[in-house]
Amino acid sequence: MSDTTTNTTITTGTKATGTAGHRPEEPDDFAVQIADSVNSFVLSVHEIAKGDEPGSAISLLLLEVSQLLLAGGRLGAIDDVLPEDRYEPDTGPDADEDDLRQRLADLLAPIDVYHEVFDPYGPADKPVPCRISDDLSGVVTDLEHGLVHYRAGRVSEALWWWQFSYLANWGSTTTAVLRALHSLVAHVRLDSPIGAPADGADTDDDGLTDEQLGQQAGELMAAELGVQGL
Repeated sequence: MSDTTTNTTITTGTKATGTAGHRPEEPDDFAVQIADSVNSFVLSVHEIAKGDEPGSAISLLLLEVSQLLLAGGRLGAIDDVLPEDRYEPDTGPDADEDDLRQRLADLLAPIDVYHEVFDPYGPADKPVPCRISDDLSGVVTDLEHGLVHYRAGRVSEALWWWQFSYLANWGSTTTAVLRALHSLVAHVRLDSPIGAPADGADTDDDGLTDEQLGQQAGELMAAELGVQGL
């Protein structure tokens, strides 16, 4: 049965809620595949952020974000997931990903800042400056929240959370990051210089002009992909 026709009221067992007599749910193939995709993304972003292979960071992030969005698309295509509990069990505080954010910011400078329009069907707003490092660390936090439920045997709760947060938050965020990463790669591969942001808006506080920021971004991508004469 395809994902688009699956009736996803995931109730394959009794959830572990910390109450005596309850046991974890057994995940079906769909749940296992989504959890594997989520876990792979979280681990990969942390690994990339270590900076051991800075020359391939953009390409690897492009691949990882693309694969995560495939999992998100599957979550968005199925029926609403209905968790067993009426209220979400307490998972404790979310993981602090500030260190991850900072390491990504250091790794991606000076191409960390990009512009995005949040709602293509909303009012005609000006593009808003965003940071890849902020966005990816926020996505990791969202995904890890669901992983806590999944690892505790609360499979339907995890799927519900991932589906809800995909539609409400990390789906649009990762889509924006994907566009930014794709743009960087396309500029280099198509030998197209990176221009100044819309309206000449300053996107950073490091004293660089838009022209200098664009030039540095082009040089970084050219070095990464081995392209000369950008």
